[in-house]
Amino acid sequence: MAGEGDVKLLGAAVSPFAVLARMALEMKGVRYEYVDEDMGNKSELLLRSNPVHKKVPVLIHHGRPVCESLAIVEFVDEVWDAAGPSILPTVPYQRATARFWAAYTDGKLFPAYFGIQRAATETERAEKVREMVEVISQLEAALANGKKPFFAGDRVGYLDIVVGCHLFWLEAFSGMFGVALVDASKTPLFAAWAERFGEDEVASKGVVPGADKVVEYFKKKRQDNPAAGTAAK
Repeated sequence: MAGEGDVKLLGAAVSPFAVLARMALEMKGVRYEYVDEDMGNKSELLLRSNPVHKKVPVLIHHGRPVCESLAIVEFVDEVWDAAGPSILPTVPYQRATARFWAAYTDGKLFPAYFGIQRAATETERAEKVREMVEVISQLEAALANGKKPFFAGDRVGYLDIVVGCHLFWLEAFSGMFGVALVDASKTPLFAAWAERFGEDEVASKGVVPGADKVVEYFKKKRQDNPAAGTAAK
């Protein structure tokens, strides 16, 4: 493990974005203190560290906060550049392409599958599932262009963890709503990639919660506020 001084990560148990930040830290072998935030009762440290959005994750390095998961990953990769292989591609074109797909994932993937949970009717949910499949189809096309086991090539890299941090949510939503979000019959390359990613060391270091944690999260959320969200199966 790299010796780096004061490193703290503010996260939340089921936040895929906090999982992404933790994956980056683990890939670089960085020692850090993880603080699990109660997002219903945010700490003064979180509010002070991220006064704009008041969200996790926040990486605090020597007392200075870095906010937003993609920015955190790049920060970790640059600050601890000598601690292990680069997370981002080193070739400028490949790095720019990876950043494009990371922004696409941030802007499209999470809203697509979260829309399934917010759907008020079965018809609306079916439409959201179709939108989700289209998003995954685009990612599959990006994966196919590389013709490698992972988005980054022969090993897990930047785009792999950016997409992979969402897989436990996709598994949870598939069970909650009886839909196949990672469907080998529709997106076989992406499904095969998801299986490989799940078996990789970066996804098995104890930073990725089980899908059951997401289910528990929504059950508690509905207990606390019955009017919020739709019922899970």
